Amino acid sequence: MNGKVILVAALTVSSLPVFAQDQPQITPRVAPTARQSRVDQASDSAAPSAAPVLVPSGTRIPLALKQGISTHSARVGDPVYAQTVFPVTQNNSIVIPAGTFVQGTIRSITRPGKVKGRAELQMTFTSMIFPNGYTIVLPGAVEGVPGSNDTNMKGSEGTIQQSGSKAKDAQTIATTTLPGAGIGALADGGKGAGIGAGVGGVVGLATVLLTRGPDIQLGSGSSIEMTLERTVEIDRSRALRNASTDQ
Repeated sequence: MNGKVILVAALTVSSLPVFAQDQPQITPRVAPTARQSRVDQASDSAAPSAAPVLVPSGTRIPLALKQGISTHSARVGDPVYAQTVFPVTQNNSIVIPAGTFVQGTIRSITRPGKVKGRAELQMTFTSMIFPNGYTIVLPGAVEGVPGSNDTNMKGSEGTIQQSGSKAKDAQTIATTTLPGAGIGALADGGKGAGIGAGVGGVVGLATVLLTRGPDIQLGSGSSIEMTLERTVEIDRSRALRNASTDQ
């Protein structure tokens, strides 16, 4: 009898692990936070474009000035602020979006002369700031000033030069010569006309010689075409990341 009890007890104990193993193990699942979800989504979207993009030297980028610049008041070293107005693409994908900020500095200024010499302005662009704050260093120069009838480009160093003022000077002399001739004619008949014209011409010439030529005036919103002076590397995963995911 005791032997049977011991055998039954042994069988009962040995069967306990079997029942324990049949019980399912449930691991509680914690829902991801909203911040983690945004970060995961950003990582997933950035993964295919993780490789850096090389924007080649010579690429032209249209800009709009965010402040006015004049050779009359600007000084060497003054900052220049601009913004891209059209996206730059590569392989059917945007690498520099419109609205990207560009910062530069004024490198040299030449005031117009009184007798000869035109106003000249040279600026260089030093950095590009994407909408989310990602910043790259660049060497950029002015390639042109589209839409400006008063300026032209001089040389290969990105120098903006004011157009000549010969027509304006001739008009100044003419507007002073004709009234002088009229006054002379009234004062002494026909003989006074020549004297008056001569006096008026001298006054007009003196005005031209004592007055500086026109300054370069680039207003806020003026179009500037920038060209990259060397190849620029852009980390697309950082450049195109939504600013809200960094908060």
